[in-house]
Amino acid sequence: MVDQSIIDKYELVVGLEVHSQLTTNSKIFASDPTTFGEDPNVNISAITLALPGTLPKVNKGVIESSIKMGLAVNGKISEYQFFDRKNYFYPDLPKGYQTTQDKTPIVVGGHLDVVTKDGQPFKVILNRIHMEEDAGKSTHLDGSPDTLVDLNRAGVPLMEIVTEPCIHDSAVAAAFVGEIRKIVRYLGVADGNMEEGSLRCDANVSVRLKGSTTLGEKCEIKNMNSMRNIQRAIDYEMKRQIKLIEDGEPIISETRTFNVDNGKTYGMRTKETLNDYRYFPCPDLPPMIVKPEWVEEIKSTMPALPAELVEKFTKEYKLPEYDARLLTESKASALYFEQLCGATKNYKAASNWMMGPLKSITNDAGIDFDVLKSTPQEIADIIQLVDDKKVSFAAASQTLIKEMLKGYKGSVEDLAKSLDLIQDGGDDFLLPLIEEAIAKFPDKAAAYKKGKKNLLGLFMGEVMKMAKGKADPQKTNQLLREALEK
Repeated sequence: MVDQSIIDKYELVVGLEVHSQLTTNSKIFASDPTTFGEDPNVNISAITLALPGTLPKVNKGVIESSIKMGLAVNGKISEYQFFDRKNYFYPDLPKGYQTTQDKTPIVVGGHLDVVTKDGQPFKVILNRIHMEEDAGKSTHLDGSPDTLVDLNRAGVPLMEIVTEPCIHDSAVAAAFVGEIRKIVRYLGVADGNMEEGSLRCDANVSVRLKGSTTLGEKCEIKNMNSMRNIQRAIDYEMKRQIKLIEDGEPIISETRTFNVDNGKTYGMRTKETLNDYRYFPCPDLPPMIVKPEWVEEIKSTMPALPAELVEKFTKEYKLPEYDARLLTESKASALYFEQLCGATKNYKAASNWMMGPLKSITNDAGIDFDVLKSTPQEIADIIQLVDDKKVSFAAASQTLIKEMLKGYKGSVEDLAKSLDLIQDGGDDFLLPLIEEAIAKFPDKAAAYKKGKKNLLGLFMGEVMKMAKGKADPQKTNQLLREALEK
């Protein structure tokens, strides 16, 4: 679309709006259930529909969840707040307005440190977090002129996290959304499920010449449903805007949608210079006072968050930062690792087991560590067997752990014995296998003696195969070298 040399002249500027549905049992202003996947229009009531004579009441759990998020991102909790009505018409907005926070968001400011997949750190500055109700869902069926409306989602509590226009790399934008998803899951305030739409992201994208301090004309890309698509959409939109500028054409400020199939954005509707939402304080809801004592009480119940755990794992357990970040990808993984470190002092081996064999097992089963059948103590016992050279790592990771997961009730060492996995490092066991392996490849043995030392791996593989995992690799390597060099 545009040469890289042209792209390099410009700076990308992105501000994000992340909408997270909160996992409360009832809606923000009514007792209707929030269950996902119900038949259309069953989770609604007179209050959700704002029928005459009904009055909303704020769900206390929504406030608590939003305060937790505000504390997690280092924001300032507003002591005095009120809800506003945001007036606009849309078929899936049953009231004709959305109850939200405009003038007094529950959280002001804040920041979040993120790290991209390439390991680049960045501080994302937040503008605000506010609470509001979600709208319903419109469905447009192919070939039908009608629009179907499902109001189950109307009134489901939303927390909107708004950044400043401070992001200059699509990878940082994706990392930020990933970190938000991780934090809401750690806090237990949301499931962060982008596929079901309970976590959605809008991106305000503009470009400007490097060195300029004036923001360019922005376009808003709506409702992206994965970190990869956030990055793809922003990258495409940046190049599209640069091409328009280079061609001397104006950038029209508009709302755009992203097509995941072809990786392009398309205009939906132009944005007015000033949206006339006619905000005014909601007359049906009294102002709220959030006392500092309540904030402190909520803070005392919060779990350790990913950033704290990364610091702990690197300092206390002496892990590389790469390991620590992978281990804290989920709360269940971090908790399992901490329990494992309580049962073994070989922290690096614990990390390797978590990121290697155990991660493969959980990925294949589509589960997290909180439902893994093997306990941290059993994994610690396996690590000890490997450290004591009683069982090889290969046998432990390929055979022992899989048998353990089948529900074996005895000790790990007894299971290893029953599977005939206990290593035999004695010369009487190893020397006959080494002689057989050398006899099997006489020409390779001769080549080794003439200097082709890389053939050692061939003989090692053959001996280990014949030993069926019972040979100590270090001892085998030593005896094999001696035999070949006679």
